[in-house]
Amino acid sequence: MSTLDNTNYDVDLGDGVITLKNINTTLGFVRYNETAEIEYIFVNPMFRRQGLAKKLLSIVEEKTKIKPSPQDPISPLGDKLFKYNK
Repeated sequence: MSTLDNTNYDVDLGDGVITLKNINTTLGFVRYNETAEIEYIFVNPMFRRQGLAKKLLSIVEEKTKIKPSPQDPISPLGDKLFKYNK
């Protein structure tokens, strides 16, 4: 599988939602609130392990000026992401 860079996908910035997509599909998205609590984060299984979740979280931090944190309840995979991303 090829490595992604910023030229391989578009970033759609909505109100409380950020979506990464290419010409064919949605690669991932994050839903967050004004205090940078992450309500939901998803990365398409075909594009996992390429840094997209971290990219989404960094965009949330850029927009809100607050380090993102998970909203309860958190899945085991989400817990792993936030522990690794400290």
